[in-house]
Amino acid sequence: MIQDLRRSSSFCRSVTALALTAQLPLLVAGLAGCAKKPPPPPPPTVVVSRPLQRKIVDWDDYVGRFVAENSVDVRPRVSGYLQSIGFRDGQTVRKGQVLFVIDPRPYQDALDQARGQAAHAASALANARIELARAAKLLADKAISEELYETRLATEQQAAADLVTAQASVASAALNLGFTRVTAPVTGRASDHRISPGNLVVQDQTILTNVATLDPIWFTFDAAESYALKYEQERLGGVRPSSRTYPNPIEIRLQDQPNYVIHGHMDFVDNAEDTNSGTIRARAVVPNPTLKLTPGMFGSMRLLGSGSYDALLIPDDAVSSQQADQIVYVVRGGVVQQRKVVTGPLVDGLRVVRQGIQPDDEVIFEGVTRARTGQKVTARAGQIVPPSPGASPSPADLAPPPSSATFAATTP
Repeated sequence: MIQDLRRSSSFCRSVTALALTAQLPLLVAGLAGCAKKPPPPPPPTVVVSRPLQRKIVDWDDYVGRFVAENSVDVRPRVSGYLQSIGFRDGQTVRKGQVLFVIDPRPYQDALDQARGQAAHAASALANARIELARAAKLLADKAISEELYETRLATEQQAAADLVTAQASVASAALNLGFTRVTAPVTGRASDHRISPGNLVVQDQTILTNVATLDPIWFTFDAAESYALKYEQERLGGVRPSSRTYPNPIEIRLQDQPNYVIHGHMDFVDNAEDTNSGTIRARAVVPNPTLKLTPGMFGSMRLLGSGSYDALLIPDDAVSSQQADQIVYVVRGGVVQQRKVVTGPLVDGLRVVRQGIQPDDEVIFEGVTRARTGQKVTARAGQIVPPSPGASPSPADLAPPPSSATFAATTP
């Protein structure tokens, strides 16, 4: 053993001598055998924390479109030449407001003619009644035959019928005259005028403009059959309140809005599903006092999909993907362990974990890339803080938990 050390010392002195003669290649090779081995690296440091426990509710996510509650194409009910327009394009109009005027002169003449005919019929009826009364007296004195009396009676009845016909003609002519003033069928915002004054408009054919009711406005969407069944089970089980008493709340955001700031409630689900797509049509009512929302706009809507339930939340970066599985690393006894988890939606920027971890597990949420299963680590205690606390709103109605959904929100 001592001889080996002596030989080693002699070898190192020889290497040093070679260095002095500038034989550098031999120096590098020789010193490699003389260097001491470095100590093993310390265990990597990771930051761990127990998952946050919160009460949350789930929201189901849909894409839909805004539609007007009432949308009416305004058409003339009589033909004629357009005389004037009584509104500005895009103006909010009231029900009954005059929008267009068709030249009324031909219809005024027709009304005057009908009134003249009605007056003639009334005069004929008066004369027939006088003749009938005279015939009745003569018949009582047996001065005329019964046949002549019956003729006078038939004449009086015919005159009465002619008067009724004439009066109906007057009413029809007056109605047509009134139709020359085209009014708004509903209260809402008018479109532009499609016909300019001086043009001929045809009864029940020419579209003059369109009036749409915008406050409130409807939001329509198609729900999958699975969600429709879930909602019905929740309603029958008492989880979801009846929409007649407590409307289901909904929240909508537009394409330029990062948060769900538009609120409304469900009011209709269709009575049959689409056999081709397996979806059912549904509708929500949204207040629109500023008329910012217009028919045809798309929006992302979320509908309350559950009641309140307890959930575990961790940062989304703490979840790793391993092929088709989702993995979370925890520390037990200073050693990294791997847990296969089932995740849920995001809540205030944190990921819901439905299965795979326990409330007392120390989850690695910083230094995940340095963690290896079975490796010893130095665990430093940290704190999970939501990156956007309070971003998810709280629903009004809470109940026991049903199935999963797309979004979730914390509850107070």
